[in-house]
Amino acid sequence: MAAVIHLDTHVVAWLYAGRTDILPAAARRAIDEHELLVSPMVVLELQYLYETRRTTARAEVVLETLGREIGLGICDHPFKQITAVALGESWTRDPFDRLIVAQAKARGVALVTKDSTIQQHYRQVIWD
Repeated sequence: MAAVIHLDTHVVAWLYAGRTDILPAAARRAIDEHELLVSPMVVLELQYLYETRRTTARAEVVLETLGREIGLGICDHPFKQITAVALGESWTRDPFDRLIVAQAKARGVALVTKDSTIQQHYRQVIWD
């Protein structure tokens, strides 16, 4: 089984939209070569984006589709441990980013994200 990596919300949205052209080579390679998981916060953020009409598909549709197409799953790491890590992520006030990074950090895995603020604060980012 391949090593696990986590995907940030915008990466999931781009994959669902078929926009792999947006992803740099390192991110595409990582996605092709690893088991893919998302934080439950990504699911919530996808739904929030749908409800605010910033995306066109409900979170469950996105996750079901990408689960079939690329094996994307949802991380089931204990929430109590995630929140304990998130308490130390004081560099952001965005609850989505805070918990998405904490989820990856608690598991000790890389996170594929374009977000430059996350890149500055989480060493295990895959992008460029």
